[in-house]
Amino acid sequence: MTGNVLIILAIGSDPHLHTPMYFFLANLSFADMGLISSTVTKMLFNVQTQYHTISYTGCLTQMYFFLMFGDLDSFFLTVMAYDHYVAICHPPHYSTVMSSRFCVLMLVLCWVLTNIVALTHTLLMAQLSFCVVGEIAHFFCDITPVLKLSCSDTHDNELMVFALGGTVLMVPFVSIVISYIYIVFAVLRVKTSGGSSKAFSTCSSHLCVVCVFYGTLFSTYLCPPSLVSVEKDIAAAAMYTVVTPMLNPFIYSLRNKDMKGALKRLLCHRRIFSS
Repeated sequence: MTGNVLIILAIGSDPHLHTPMYFFLANLSFADMGLISSTVTKMLFNVQTQYHTISYTGCLTQMYFFLMFGDLDSFFLTVMAYDHYVAICHPPHYSTVMSSRFCVLMLVLCWVLTNIVALTHTLLMAQLSFCVVGEIAHFFCDITPVLKLSCSDTHDNELMVFALGGTVLMVPFVSIVISYIYIVFAVLRVKTSGGSSKAFSTCSSHLCVVCVFYGTLFSTYLCPPSLVSVEKDIAAAAMYTVVTPMLNPFIYSLRNKDMKGALKRLLCHRRIFSS
């Protein structure tokens, strides 16, 4: 939480970082904070108090915010990949394509789509009956573990998980892959070694985050049930709900000179102001 807050403050306080890439990075940090708040805070409360229960309303609420912020992560990573694609493959048109109006439109579209998906799954879950108090084989209310506790027909829910979940997961990932294919071909056409290294360094932080985020998501949601145990499922979920949001600030700050400079100026300003 601290790392993501620092990224948002650094980007907001430094005029040099008021660009589309850092605009969406700040929103990615905000989505990471939401993802952490919706899952990890309850998990830490359970560990601290040994009170491992959650109400029906609390479970649905947690599911809604987890789905919304998790999908936002995926969508923001996709928009950031498109930003890199335009910057490297079409630099003369970058300011025209990635205008302030376009960035705000993409932001609104991401929020609207993720809210629709999360609300659809949550409302469908609210229609189910749960005959007995059951144990969710997870550390938060994910869709699949909760569906296993229902005594109603879950066919419609499973169909929507496959349709919406597959679309929300695969379309952004495929879009990112296509963007990087074009980026690689564009970089290979650059004759100077300095230009190639600069282009790859620009994308390296984003690519690291994409690999960690989608790697754990695919291992959780796309592997056959026969190959995934409950323990492996929980470990993979912990990676994208706990580890990935924690690593993002380190990846973007340690591998980015502009971010490191902005963070230093922010912390120095805080020290001067506090003294």
